[in-house]
Order: sequence, then C-alpha cells, then structure tokens
Amino acid sequence: MLLTILWVSLMAVFFAEVEIQIEGGAGWATSLPTWRIEQHWLLDIFWGGRAMTGYHAWVFPFIAMIFHLPFFFLQTWSWKLQARALACIMWFWIVEDFLWFILNPAFGWARFNPQVVFWHKHWWWGAPQDYWTFSVIAVVFFWWSFRHKLRVH
Repeated sequence: MLLTILWVSLMAVFFAEVEIQIEGGAGWATSLPTWRIEQHWLLDIFWGGRAMTGYHAWVFPFIAMIFHLPFFFLQTWSWKLQARALACIMWFWIVEDFLWFILNPAFGWARFNPQVVFWHKHWWWGAPQDYWTFSVIAVVFFWWSFRHKLRVH
C-alpha cells in the first residue's frame, strides 16, 4: 500500500507542476480561455461550490481514466481494484491540489488560506473541506482494497 501511495504522490507532484505552468498564480482556471459555470445548485453538491470550467470538465475524467487504465491493460476488474483506483484518484487530487499551492511561487504556505484561496469555499482546520472528507474515504478504500482475507482451517 505504501508504494502505491508514494507513486500516486509522485504523480501528483508532476501534475501540480504542470498546472502551475498552465495556470500560474490564477488558480481554478480563472485566467484560462475556457467556459465557466459559476452558479448552479449542483455545484454545491458535487463540486464543493467551486465553478465548473471547461478545463476541469476535461482534466478530471482524464485523470480518472489514467487510474483505470490497468483494468483495460490487464482486462480485469474487481470491487477491491475499483476501490483502490478510487482511493488513488482521491489521494492524487488532494496531494496535487495542496502541492499546487505550496510549490507555486505565487502562493506558498503563507497564502494557503480561505481569504486568498477563494475557490475553495469550505474550510475545516486550516484546509479545504474536500481534503478532510476525501482523505477519510481514501484511507477506508485503501485499507479495504489491500486487506487480506484470513482463512480459517
């Protein structure tokens, strides 16, 4: 499990750097030439109140497809592997998003707060609510996907 988490974290470092190059200091695609939906009740339910953009509408499924690629290569699927893929996706986005701020010269640790990071609408204990919620879900999915069944003879 640790190797998987480390590999996904390394992937998140690389993608955070890519997004820093794309977005610069203008987070959540605010300066990109893309469409945006700022207000809709579904955004509060599924998107944490953040805007839906054309950029995110394409990049989120793309990353999900990358984490599901082994299913197609190996032509196999199981609930445990699906849980692991979902855990990886959640962990990837948490780490990638956090590193986008920490590694971004326009932000850094000092500017990682709800006043500056306006697109994260809900914060708990110094971090966006999504980080806490999806960390818990990812840990449960990782644990379940890696646990071994004990055989009693």
